Amino acid sequence: MLRIPAANASPWTGPGGNNTWLLRGVLPTLIDAGVGAPAHLDAVAEGLGRSALAQVLITHSHPDHAGGVPDFLARWPHAIVRNFGSDRCRDGEVIEAGDTRLVALHTPGHAPDHFCFLDESRREVYCGDLARLGGTVVIPASQGGNLAQYLASLQRVRDLAPERLLPGHGPIIDDPRAVIDQYLQHRAEREAQVLEALAAGRTRVADIVQGIYRGLHPALVRAAEDSVLAHLIKLRDEGRAVESNGGWRGCVPEA
Repeated sequence: MLRIPAANASPWTGPGGNNTWLLRGVLPTLIDAGVGAPAHLDAVAEGLGRSALAQVLITHSHPDHAGGVPDFLARWPHAIVRNFGSDRCRDGEVIEAGDTRLVALHTPGHAPDHFCFLDESRREVYCGDLARLGGTVVIPASQGGNLAQYLASLQRVRDLAPERLLPGHGPIIDDPRAVIDQYLQHRAEREAQVLEALAAGRTRVADIVQGIYRGLHPALVRAAEDSVLAHLIKLRDEGRAVESNGGWRGCVPEA
């Protein structure tokens, strides 16, 4: 397994850009396709050596993970692309990749079509945007993100007890249980903050963001609003918040 940065570095994608993962062997397979940067394609070609790319597995359809698909097909026209377009993976499906087999795990939340890929022989999970070191994962509620599903997906992967997570951004995660537990705790704390904001009379998403996130960089405001919206939708679905007249309010528990 070879980690190849996608050459799309930014504050969002991290130094070097997205991680893509090349599994060499009988069926050379790349997990995620970046954005199609020429330097990325050249690095994948170098990693392949004399082999041709046979398959691309996409964790989810966000542009930084799937935007490079047309460029890879232009260079390797016989490659098969899975979990993209009409060729969606099935939950629990076993996929030959490199010299191993991967189990496709539907893990929605960050995106409706998000999949992780479990290498049972190595106890490793290619986890896309499920988790990363050094930051949290945005749940883009305005673009199909769903916090309740995301929390369930985190718990599902935790229950598998993997030894490592191979994420779409940042370093390899060598202690998956600790990182996932931190994520679950963070979301519980954020939910409590949202409930406190509602109780204090903050009804608009923008006002809740201002009350919770101190010193937030302007470029991150939209993501913070989406995250708060994801929490509000979860609370609404659980009967703990109500949306009305363009605002939100908490539900008073029955005596």
